[in-house]
Amino acid sequence: MTIRVVLDTNIVLSALIFRQGRLSWLREAWSQKQIIPLVSGDTEEEIRRVLSYPKFKLSSLEQSVLLDEYLAYCERCPIPEPPPSVPECRDPKDTPFLCLAIAGQADYLVTGDRDLLVVGELFSVPIITGERLYQRMFLEQDE
Repeated sequence: MTIRVVLDTNIVLSALIFRQGRLSWLREAWSQKQIIPLVSGDTEEEIRRVLSYPKFKLSSLEQSVLLDEYLAYCERCPIPEPPPSVPECRDPKDTPFLCLAIAGQADYLVTGDRDLLVVGELFSVPIITGERLYQRMFLEQDE
């Protein structure tokens, strides 16, 4: 069964940039269609913006290649107007990810952001860490 997920920016970047990192397994999961990452115009723009941060030392070409590599496996989901009602976040940049989770009928919103994880108690879509998604996909299959 393919799992529909919203991956927040820090999760996407960890999977794309740190190829030997703790979230590198996500690349294989999306390329093998075990997960379908969902994107909207706003969430794609946020990923594009953060890829350009000087700390990553990526050329414009490298940024484009990484983003295109990710988007090739994503499902684009339109956000209705008005957008879905979501809990208020401390960081307004998190709101598009919550809206996408509802509009895209995600199974999970995956994040490492404590502010988003806290909102999970008030949200209709489970908000979990990348490690928890891995456990649910590969370690709890027979339960």
